[in-house]
Amino acid sequence: MTVMQAPTYRRAEYHGFDAGGSDFVYLVSAGAIFEIDADVRAVLDRLDGQELTHAMLVRELVSEGRAQEEADGLVRELRQARLIHLGHGMPVAEVPQAPPADFPLQALVLNVTNQCNLACTYCYEFGADKIATPAGKPKYMTLDTAKASVDLLIAEAVGRKAVHITFFGGETLMNFKLLRDVVEYANAATAAAGKAITYSLTTNATLLTPEIVTFLSDNRVGVTVSMDGPPELQDKHRVYKNGKGSYAVIEPRLRTLITHHKTRAITARVTLTEGVTDVVRIFRHLKDDLGFHEVGFAPVTTGEERAYSLDGNGMDSVLAQFNLLAEEWLEYALRGESHGFTNVSETISELISGVNKSHPCGAGLGLMGVSPSGDLSPCHRFTDADTHSMGHVSSGIDRAKQGEFLAKGHVEAKYDCQSCWARPLCAGGCHHEAFVRYGDTGHANLHYCDWIRQWTDTCLRIYGVLSVRNPGFLERFAERKGLS
Repeated sequence: MTVMQAPTYRRAEYHGFDAGGSDFVYLVSAGAIFEIDADVRAVLDRLDGQELTHAMLVRELVSEGRAQEEADGLVRELRQARLIHLGHGMPVAEVPQAPPADFPLQALVLNVTNQCNLACTYCYEFGADKIATPAGKPKYMTLDTAKASVDLLIAEAVGRKAVHITFFGGETLMNFKLLRDVVEYANAATAAAGKAITYSLTTNATLLTPEIVTFLSDNRVGVTVSMDGPPELQDKHRVYKNGKGSYAVIEPRLRTLITHHKTRAITARVTLTEGVTDVVRIFRHLKDDLGFHEVGFAPVTTGEERAYSLDGNGMDSVLAQFNLLAEEWLEYALRGESHGFTNVSETISELISGVNKSHPCGAGLGLMGVSPSGDLSPCHRFTDADTHSMGHVSSGIDRAKQGEFLAKGHVEAKYDCQSCWARPLCAGGCHHEAFVRYGDTGHANLHYCDWIRQWTDTCLRIYGVLSVRNPGFLERFAERKGLS
């Protein structure tokens, strides 16, 4: 006669942290945060390194003075919350499901030109790490291609109430006339389709004029300025083709933009490179001196060692300064105020919404890039690279190539991610960064793993403190971000 063994429980995969005088766990399988009390901690501690049956767990809790019914209910509650689960070889964490093949498009990044009036030394589009572009491709997008892009977006946005277009380059404003015409066409086309539309653009700000600023404000076009800080830092890499720096040109134009663009917040995006790592000083200048609403930072995308690459010491310095600004962000939030450090805001937004990513971002899913020729790509960073083409605006999305890209980029396909508790937020990192560094869009960005875990832990603690000391801020923050 076969004797059936009672099923055993084991702990789910989680990352524990303390914040605001309370204990929390970040549950990997759900991308969820739980504040836990002494009773929950008692159960989790008992399952540290071992598996116990339901009866054994209840018995141990009762032996510590808890009522039988209370102990039994606690164990069942923890199983329902997935903080504990059945053992016997069951997977530690559920794999996030990939979106369906017909996942609706929500945004397009239109590379309205691949030309630029600057020659930034680290540029992924024009520098040493550029993905090869076949000769003969057009330098500027035509209105016909742009209209076809808008039509494709509307047709592929089944079920979406709103869509988004980002204008990109090269330097976007080198094709401002097209941008203006596209907005006019897209406004009419989306209205006819019963959809709302929003716009944004990225620019180096060298070509801004009062006329352009007025148009952007009137049409509620969000603006992100690529800028690396005060003069000597901006002019280290963001230069004209003759080597002249760009700060003196853009500074008065930025002040006009920030003063007169009243309908959307103006943000700055900083590329961190060797010698441009004074994060706090850069933030102070862009936020306080120039008046940007938000400032975000990202390390340079680079393959093999370049003169501008950040080494381990540089990344450590960046993280230390990120943590200083994160402390400020928290101080502001506890007072109910906005701080402006985008890197915290974006992570807190993801924590509030409980993201559990199958893929690092929306590239190839709800978002695609369009080259000046009309070729589709996973995102703007792969624009005009035939090796990463996903169809054309005239013929539609190549589902086979899209499926191949998404299968390779799924977090489950990245072996190194399976033991990382931060994978719900990271999912292995940027596809383009992986291709440049490893030659494979599906490769985990291993050079950032420790950095990402430390930064995520910092943001989890901020979330925890706010949930204890000012939960109303998180609620208002979610409302502003459209997360509730």
